[in-house]
Amino acid sequence: MTIALRYAAYSDVGCLREGNEDSGYAGQHLLAVADGMGGYAGGEVASSIAISSIRRLDSETHTSDEMPEVLQRAVEQANASLSRRIMEEPQLENMGTTLTAMLWSGARVALIHIGDSRAYLLRGPRFEQITHDHTLVQTLVDEGKITEEEVATHPQRSLILRALDGKSPVDPDISINDAKVGDRYMLCSDGLSGVVSKKTIHETLATESDPRGASKKLIELAIRGGGPDNITVVVADVIETDTDREGPTPAAQVVGAADQQPDAAEQGNDSPARRAQELRGTGGDTAEMDPVRDDAPGEPAFQEQYGGYDGYESPPADRRGRSEPDAEYRTRRWWPMVLVFVVVVAVVAGATYYFGRQYVDSQYYVGPSSSGNVAIYQGINTDIAGFSLSDELEDTEIALDSLADADRDAVENTIPAESLEAARESVERLNQGSGPAGGDRGTGSEEGTG
Repeated sequence: MTIALRYAAYSDVGCLREGNEDSGYAGQHLLAVADGMGGYAGGEVASSIAISSIRRLDSETHTSDEMPEVLQRAVEQANASLSRRIMEEPQLENMGTTLTAMLWSGARVALIHIGDSRAYLLRGPRFEQITHDHTLVQTLVDEGKITEEEVATHPQRSLILRALDGKSPVDPDISINDAKVGDRYMLCSDGLSGVVSKKTIHETLATESDPRGASKKLIELAIRGGGPDNITVVVADVIETDTDREGPTPAAQVVGAADQQPDAAEQGNDSPARRAQELRGTGGDTAEMDPVRDDAPGEPAFQEQYGGYDGYESPPADRRGRSEPDAEYRTRRWWPMVLVFVVVVAVVAGATYYFGRQYVDSQYYVGPSSSGNVAIYQGINTDIAGFSLSDELEDTEIALDSLADADRDAVENTIPAESLEAARESVERLNQGSGPAGGDRGTGSEEGTG
């Protein structure tokens, strides 16, 4: 039995981006998706370098035992190429890229993954994500601090913890498994997985008969969902060449930024073509993807093809050509600022609580107890959000009803004291009938009238 791949790769700039920072590759022995970041040429350079560094593996022969090590070395070389490029052009120092790639040797497939691009496997009725996102929100999900449903609305959902950036050591996930005839694999950037639900991806892969149709429809779904990011999809079917009538895909496919910047890792620093492409700032689609029809949601053509909004995570947003200028969609390197902010807020909150507690504990007053007696309290006679800022220290067992009207009114309105001793002195004066301030509580003696 001879196993081969029938595949298709597509990339689209999306609705809100000015240029395409994604890159993708599909060949008989290698599938890969890289999602660049860094803005203004940086992202497209990074993803192009990653794909250019790893695509040579497609033309080499490797045993299944060698594949994990071969992939690791290729990714390390890609990271080294990024490092050299940054040294040559410091303005690219913030660039980086994700990378998800699969290397094949017969029925054995090795998977290497870093970042938040994804790989999925459809095997019969079973559909699963076979990569693990290296993101802050995924870590929070793993720790049980948020749910899967909360990921889509989390303010830091795009914060990546691991990537190829030319500065940090490479730390990818690597695994090796057996492929089966009939398997369908899909690699994508988060421009798809962040917009189209897993259920809809599953349904599309299960119902579209060929990789080309599945890839195109998935990208169209992401665009209909607003297309906030570049979208790259690689779909590959595992076939048996002896029995499959159509046969394997004959030629490799390169899409996205890597198609616009061929051999980015090898071009010289003074290449005019390379510099022109990088500085253009509008590196676009590969032109393989047909334009999405401009039918409005709810119109017959849209409903006929997709059945309304079912399967979408959000309704369509602005279409291409009518979007606002591109704001940086991902903020992948701002975690130090977030950490500083959290620390500052914690310090301010702690200081406020400490000094506030010190002030409250230094205050005393005399007031009525719940039992109807005169009592001494520590704190302030007020509540905040239902929490009392005072505690009863002593019940004097002096009944309020036994006090003169003026004294009783004074206690009910509370008598402030600078210390516990001062509060006890006020209670003693009340008990002696001389009033809270020490004056005569009586109304005066009767005088003769003549």
